[in-house]
Amino acid sequence: MNTRYNTTQAATTTTSTTVLKRWPTSMIESNGDYTAEAESQLEALIGGPLYEKQHNNALPLLPVPQVKDTIAKLMDTALPLVESEAERTSFLNAAKSFEQDDLVKILQQRLVEKREKTPNSSWLALWWNQMGYLQVRDPIVVNVSYFFHLSDDGTVLPAQLQNKNYSLGVMRGAAALVACAEMRKEVCSGSMPHEAIGRKEPRTPLCSVAFKYMFHACRIPKLEQDAYRIYDPSVYTHCIVARKGRFFKVAFIDDVTQEPLPLEVIEDQLQQCVQMADGDDLNNSNNNLQLGWLTSGNRDDWAHAREALLVAGGDKLQRALEVLESGAILLCLDDEEPESRRQCGNVFWHGGGQNNGETGGNRWFDKSVQIFATNNGKLGLMGEHSMMDGMPMIQLADRVANMSYAKAQERTAGGSTGAVAPVEDIFGACAEELQKGYHGDVVSNLTSNAEMALKELIDNHQLHVQSFQAFGSSYIKQAGYSPDAFVQQAIQLATYRLFGKQAATYEATQTRPFLHGRTETTRAVSMASSKFLDRMGLKPLYDEHDPQAVNEKLELLSGAIDSHVKYMRGAAQGLGVDRHLLGLTLLVKDGEETPALLTDPVTKRSKHWRVSTSHLSHPRFDNWGFGEVVPDGVGVAYGIKNNCCLFNITARREHDWTDSLSHLLEEALLEMRTLCDAKKAGVSRL
Repeated sequence: MNTRYNTTQAATTTTSTTVLKRWPTSMIESNGDYTAEAESQLEALIGGPLYEKQHNNALPLLPVPQVKDTIAKLMDTALPLVESEAERTSFLNAAKSFEQDDLVKILQQRLVEKREKTPNSSWLALWWNQMGYLQVRDPIVVNVSYFFHLSDDGTVLPAQLQNKNYSLGVMRGAAALVACAEMRKEVCSGSMPHEAIGRKEPRTPLCSVAFKYMFHACRIPKLEQDAYRIYDPSVYTHCIVARKGRFFKVAFIDDVTQEPLPLEVIEDQLQQCVQMADGDDLNNSNNNLQLGWLTSGNRDDWAHAREALLVAGGDKLQRALEVLESGAILLCLDDEEPESRRQCGNVFWHGGGQNNGETGGNRWFDKSVQIFATNNGKLGLMGEHSMMDGMPMIQLADRVANMSYAKAQERTAGGSTGAVAPVEDIFGACAEELQKGYHGDVVSNLTSNAEMALKELIDNHQLHVQSFQAFGSSYIKQAGYSPDAFVQQAIQLATYRLFGKQAATYEATQTRPFLHGRTETTRAVSMASSKFLDRMGLKPLYDEHDPQAVNEKLELLSGAIDSHVKYMRGAAQGLGVDRHLLGLTLLVKDGEETPALLTDPVTKRSKHWRVSTSHLSHPRFDNWGFGEVVPDGVGVAYGIKNNCCLFNITARREHDWTDSLSHLLEEALLEMRTLCDAKKAGVSRL
């Protein structure tokens, strides 16, 4: 994801006369197929500006690249990773024969035909949704989901607590729910304008299919492949609130107008949740089942556990799960008080805060959206990635980040004052069944094992935040470079020095201008970047006063940046390497010999993403992040603001890489600034 979010592109509000249309069924279960009959009809039923571009060929289909173009890009991005002359020779021979291979021509034709036979979707979408997400058995937390850390709200002041016995978390959580309620109405009615990109008219519209999975949505564990359930928002209007592992059903929307309830009403209900959970905790009550732990584990383990719960809890448990899954959103009121970006990152990423990982039980990781509010007013958000990428979530995060407490008070003043449904302990009615006898022992063992597994997962990971204050996008632009491509070269240099060699690097690039498009890989490794790294060296050379050295480095830096920008533009047009090769590989039939290039060690190394990166810049995001994608890799989420850069670095603890990479990123950026300053001062022309 390479994104600088413009807060003016979000929709504002809709009129209170908007009515949510009743769906044909109160719940739709998806297996990852956007074109399933119920799902495709749903967009037409909802209608409105949000979905107006989804039909009648308004969005183009994802293209199938030419084989020769893909091979050329593969060679440029894979050859720098060759480790021996024998490897180089083998790879070049495999690449040369690939284009002339009769089977490759057949595979390419099959892919073209698949595109033609899928006129109402992307040739990639079902494969990607299922194999890339729903069939993955690793835990969602750390491996799939991503988090945003939103800036503090200056209108929530401790002095206000003198009149209200609420924590800052309750107050910020209530304001966040107001923002969610407003956007929910627009999304669920289809009245929100469809997204578009580009500075010139006509702007390029983006696919809206993912918005169906934002509210009232939940991933469902199943053996081998999970499902996703989306619920009718005209039937279900509640949200879910979690506190100390207890889950509550809370009203936050007027059932008639679909507008948010008054802020004070929402606050009162959140405070009830806190009192119920904290009171039971103090009294050692048996009502807290701590079922949230189960959602953090291996997906097959969770699927088995869910079946065991249903056997133990029967119809009561089935109804309780439906209430939780159908909630518009999950607000987690965390009993934590983090301060630094790193502390907040650990709480929002996996729940591993100051309470030794206990906050991990205050989650339901299957929910499409979770918002976190800590006792001291820190606010975060987590997105479940399976059916919805980051860009739609950024719209929601933008609304939440910009909904101050004072603004929420103003927006909801004079709202509904009618009767509000009481707060409901979702699993309270089935607590006895899940705690007694044999079934009680089973459930207790399941939750204990899941808790230990998550805490081990948390212990096995590190997170570090580099808040680089020396310069940001303004300086980089003045130097004549693309901010994203410039920072990508800094990441290349830093990881080159960390690993002692260049490593395959993934940058997510959205392909939503295409129907049901999601992402393509921008490969940051290139022959040009390799030459730049070789010249910069594994250690700083301190030759900034040597005009020839400065000239050489600047020329190579410009070449690396130009190469990156060119590749990214192609990726955004659906013309990258990785999705194309995936499609060809998946179309090899039983009995056919997979072309050598697809299994070549260099090809494999070029997509073993030791460096997984993504860029998102927003004025009110203090940090954001995700986990590494391979055990011997790092995850680098970054934002480039006008005068600073932020990096969230994750990796397995056994490597102890995060602090080192943070230092190397700072070193690389400062070294590159020295080059740019020399250029500006005219040293390079001496």
